[in-house]
Amino acid sequence: MRPILTADQMRSAEQRAIDASTSVEQLMERAGAGLAEAVNRFAGPMPVLVLCGPGNNGGDGYVAARHLAERGIEVRVAALADPASDAAKWARSQWAGEVEALSDETAEAPMLIDALFGTGLKRGLEEAASERFLRLSSRSKIRIACDLPSGADTDTGTLLSQVPEFDMTVTFGALKPSHRLYPAMHRCGRVVLADIGIEALPDWHEIGRPALPPLDPAGHKYDRGLVHALAGKMPGAIALSAIAAARAGAGYVRVSTSRPIDGLPAAIVQLDTAEVNDERIGCLLVGPGLGDAPQVLTLALTSRSPKVIDADGITHLGDPERLRGQDAIITPHSGEFARLFGKIEGSKPDQALEGARRSEAVIVYKGPDTIVAAPDGRVGFAPPAPPWLASAGTGDVLAGIIAAMRARGLPAFEAACAGVWLHGRAAEIAGPQMIADDLARAVQQALAL
Repeated sequence: MRPILTADQMRSAEQRAIDASTSVEQLMERAGAGLAEAVNRFAGPMPVLVLCGPGNNGGDGYVAARHLAERGIEVRVAALADPASDAAKWARSQWAGEVEALSDETAEAPMLIDALFGTGLKRGLEEAASERFLRLSSRSKIRIACDLPSGADTDTGTLLSQVPEFDMTVTFGALKPSHRLYPAMHRCGRVVLADIGIEALPDWHEIGRPALPPLDPAGHKYDRGLVHALAGKMPGAIALSAIAAARAGAGYVRVSTSRPIDGLPAAIVQLDTAEVNDERIGCLLVGPGLGDAPQVLTLALTSRSPKVIDADGITHLGDPERLRGQDAIITPHSGEFARLFGKIEGSKPDQALEGARRSEAVIVYKGPDTIVAAPDGRVGFAPPAPPWLASAGTGDVLAGIIAAMRARGLPAFEAACAGVWLHGRAAEIAGPQMIADDLARAVQQALAL
């Protein structure tokens, strides 16, 4: 999993490297060289215009321009202002070419590199600079951002001014929250991480491919995990969850239901009793399709088993205190999160962390920028997922996958992260015209890849 650092954490990591005898200029040289290498691999020898700001982001741009020119690429540099930091002044002094003033007369180029502002920006671009930036970017064929697209807040994903869509963003040392937070994440394009020799020791990471426990050749179905699901008033939803849990590798899936559910595979057992304290249960699942049946959630909370609570189950909680001691994973979207926790200030990961601390539960805060937060401070940021996941039933599938991961023996945070990654990967496999049933079937292919 790739590390993610806030602006303050990135500054601290850079300072540790400086204290250990790496100069700011050396860090800038590595960043600019990494940017040039990524640009060359991505686009090849295409004429490029580098827009440089007055700070260290602009310094990275000057270094990249030098390295690209040394490869024989036609490079122009346009500066918003003179360099303001000592390191940026050094980088400018190493560039042997002309530096144009960024103006209304600045001519476009086939490729644009945005090195105006990066990590730490707190206000939007001034109107004139923004207009010139947008004009030049709209007329380029390929757009590359240095560290972050100019105008994006590093820590929140907020757009402080109008930001074009980039084909690629090259960042340094660690990803930043806005690379994986909406709406900024959808302006970044492909995000490439360049090593500049800093040590990143964060509690926040981008979620990567899960490491699943191997199957025991001598094991049986309960060793692989029993998922017990509690049905409600809308059986189709819990059916999707149960199928997804089975496809995700649970050894045994059963559903407590007062009436038979049509369409469930024969391998999924239907019971007319609710055996919530069966010691063999690896994970209890409640909420999908629950409807107006709060007594089912109350029953689930009497279980000593790990549990996943989704959808109407979250609505019926009422008070996050009810989750304490439950070994629970909850999967709210923004409306459910607000109803359960009220207004929490800060960025989406800050909100998710505060909710996790209050409830002592792992929270999968769903959306175009899904966040997984644990009470101990760990945060997982989902990689970009296909937009066609925004359709009915896909959340039920996610709940089932997470329940299977938990039943298979992964700890709660790791199970939630694994479920989120597999959910996105299955959506890619299922394709744009998928429905939730297709998504559930694609889970086994996502596991196999």
